[in-house]
Amino acid sequence: FGVNQDMRDHCDAWADRGYFALCPDLYWRQEPGVELTDQTDEEWQKAATLYYAVDVDKAVEDLQTSLATIRSMDGCTGKVGTMGFCLGGLLTYLMATRSTSDCNVGYYGVGIDEKLGEASNISKPTMLHIAEEDRFVNKEAQTTIKDGLKDIPLVTIHSYAGQEHAFARHKGTHYNADAAALANTRTVDIFEKYLR
Repeated sequence: FGVNQDMRDHCDAWADRGYFALCPDLYWRQEPGVELTDQTDEEWQKAATLYYAVDVDKAVEDLQTSLATIRSMDGCTGKVGTMGFCLGGLLTYLMATRSTSDCNVGYYGVGIDEKLGEASNISKPTMLHIAEEDRFVNKEAQTTIKDGLKDIPLVTIHSYAGQEHAFARHKGTHYNADAAALANTRTVDIFEKYLR
């Protein structure tokens, strides 16, 4: 959905907690600056078109560059975490397997079940938030993810019963304040523990 208001709100919330916060434009190769919501079918269709056209490997390279940029900023402790939603949830998982990020949190990451061959590369704390009624990460995929990561002690998985994809998207059609608050509290806790 691009660097939309929801993503800016998340960054602002992290900045208010004293963190450097950056939300890279993952679609800069396709449509720089695109901002979508989940409020219309047209926006959903456009989001899907952009999503399926993303080169995931190049996106991870972009995120690795972002990670290095934040680490080099005056005032940064050198500890950097990643957090993402949907496609960003997958990319967060891949940052856990392919980068030197210090902590990683993915919300309803789509496609993680297809990248479990990289799981043994996880060397830093990683948390995944899974919506049990996610139509984009179905029950079979959820089971595959849980089974594929169960022997990796650095990975924590939280499942949210009755929740649909994007339950933590502010003002989204599936937003659930209670589930979002619980997931966000868990995210704050892990970042406070490993990034401060």
